[in-house]
Amino acid sequence: MRARLADIAQQAEVSEATVSRVLNGRPGVSAETRQAVLTALDVLGYERPARLRKRSAGLVGLVVPELDNPIFPAFAQTIESALAQSGYTPVLCTQTPGGVTEDEYVEMLLDRQVSGIVFVSGLHADTSADHDRYRKLIARPLPIVLVNGYVEGIEAPFVSCDDRMAGELAVAHLVALGHRRIGLITGPDRFSPVQRKVGGYRSAMRRLAGLTDTELDELTALTLFGVEGGEAAAARLLDRGATGLVCGSDLMALGAIRAARQRGLSVPGEVSVVGYDDSPLIAFTDPPLTTLRQPVASMAVAAVRALVDEINGHAAPHSEYVFRPELVVRGSTAIAPGPATPPPPSAAPSAVPA
Repeated sequence: MRARLADIAQQAEVSEATVSRVLNGRPGVSAETRQAVLTALDVLGYERPARLRKRSAGLVGLVVPELDNPIFPAFAQTIESALAQSGYTPVLCTQTPGGVTEDEYVEMLLDRQVSGIVFVSGLHADTSADHDRYRKLIARPLPIVLVNGYVEGIEAPFVSCDDRMAGELAVAHLVALGHRRIGLITGPDRFSPVQRKVGGYRSAMRRLAGLTDTELDELTALTLFGVEGGEAAAARLLDRGATGLVCGSDLMALGAIRAARQRGLSVPGEVSVVGYDDSPLIAFTDPPLTTLRQPVASMAVAAVRALVDEINGHAAPHSEYVFRPELVVRGSTAIAPGPATPPPPSAAPSAVPA
């Protein structure tokens, strides 16, 4: 026990006597110090005494897509952490192709009497899906929050990254580097975030690069999300003379880089590539990827706060909370090859260095 007290005291940067007072429930310890000792217990893997364990305020469902794309585990981890800090026990439900559907997960969560559900990039993002499923949940009533995918007419909080701005920032960055033939690679247009990204890309290309709608149609490739979809779409756009590629996800961007290299083109010497998400480890690819960073932590905290407010009867505004993406410039973008017209001063966006 003495060794354990010493370990906990060292981790919490307090005395052993203070640790003993916290573990035995004695007075004379500030709330901050008490929390530091409890956190040290958790970090070192010691089980808290029964009287010090936080009782769960209830279960909350977290429904996310398959975890192949690293951005979804990032969302899951941050949302789960925020739920735990609010006293709720998260129940993670991950979808896989051909596996349990979103509706089946919802039925399982309802059977477990969850206090609420957070949906990340679910069927609410699919404009072809029947969104009455969410209205029925709200009518039960069951608090829900929907992340990345806005639907008009659903009385619930929405949390989104500004996909339209992401498209505009990516184009502005490449135009500032002298690129004019800039292609867009993203997913199927039935998804509302894709529609917004396409809108931002086309608006910026008309304004900053002076391209017509016909030219933009030729430079837009909608495909399947993932590395393979990005590679196939990039091959088509490179054949059409694109020197810059804006991608709807980091994985698609990695596919685009693969397509360029298969044609003997260097990245970024001959082709510049911009991703989207800034998912974990993407800074360590070859080359490190320039991308638009989703503010995952801020979005997760907002989603959980809105849900907890709903659960506690303090209705959160039933509107969309939109978060600005950050342009993170790394090694996959560079000055356009060959002669290029200097971009207008307004073309250069503010960027975050890697």
